[in-house]
Amino acid sequence: MAEINSDINRAKEILDSDQLIGLPTETVYGLAGNGLKAEVVSKIFEVKNRPHFDPLILHSHSLEAISEYVKEIPETAKILAKAFWPGPLTILLKRNNKIPDLTCSGLDRVAFRIPKHPKALSLLKILDYPLAAPSANPFGYISPTNSQHVQQQLGNKIPFILEGEISEVGIESTIVGFENEETVIYRLGGLEVDEIEKLIGKVKTLPHSSSKPDAPGMLKSHYAPRKNIVLGNIEQLIDQNPTLKLGILSFCKHYKEAEMSLTLSESKDMHEAAKNLFSHLRKLDESNVDLIIAEKVPSEGLGKAINDRLQRAAVKE
Repeated sequence: MAEINSDINRAKEILDSDQLIGLPTETVYGLAGNGLKAEVVSKIFEVKNRPHFDPLILHSHSLEAISEYVKEIPETAKILAKAFWPGPLTILLKRNNKIPDLTCSGLDRVAFRIPKHPKALSLLKILDYPLAAPSANPFGYISPTNSQHVQQQLGNKIPFILEGEISEVGIESTIVGFENEETVIYRLGGLEVDEIEKLIGKVKTLPHSSSKPDAPGMLKSHYAPRKNIVLGNIEQLIDQNPTLKLGILSFCKHYKEAEMSLTLSESKDMHEAAKNLFSHLRKLDESNVDLIIAEKVPSEGLGKAINDRLQRAAVKE
């Protein structure tokens, strides 16, 4: 199994030897390696069993460092970076030839972000390369929010996990890009769209894709437990499945008739709900229930990103 500790120098030593580590961030834990080496990036795809057409996000410590790997940084991107980095925002930028094709799945743009996590930032500052770091889980499965989740899923495939406690945001970053002078949201995430629009005005939100994605995290089926999950009205779904052991994931109400009933936030706090989403899905998946039933949360603020993850968790392809 993987070694787990909080020594960033040990993490650097392993990364410098072209191996992979589990990396804590404020969104979820990442599976990290040198994003400038195609042979290392290839290991990430292999360990995750991730399709090569799904591009990766690169992580760095400053806008100045990122500028070394892109052709330009639009003014709108600079405004967003100044306001929200470090934080759960990923920005798509035109890449230069220092980034391997494999990292970006052959696309002409690269996804960059600066994580708001003290361990991740401290590590990135002592590296002379950005880290490619998709979520540290088998492709399509529930994203990990603590080191033990990574150990359970990938501990036999990587040598080291950097300990960083639980991820505070709990869902992946919001991804933005720019098309014809318009700002586009490619993936809803831990930064609310409303916060972006307060700063730069109205943005366009794209639906996720089931074919070749234009950015990381756009596939239709994703973030899913192994057990079947059905999304809808919980009371109706309970009535429709009287013989099954049910696991229920609700926004704020407990259901005593369920085998296991978990609430995202009894106080209806969207930040708490986002933080709990993946860990609660994991608990239900690891339980003895026959079926997981869940409901959407109010579609406001982070609720839009939570519903996006729930919708994709319930899609079977």
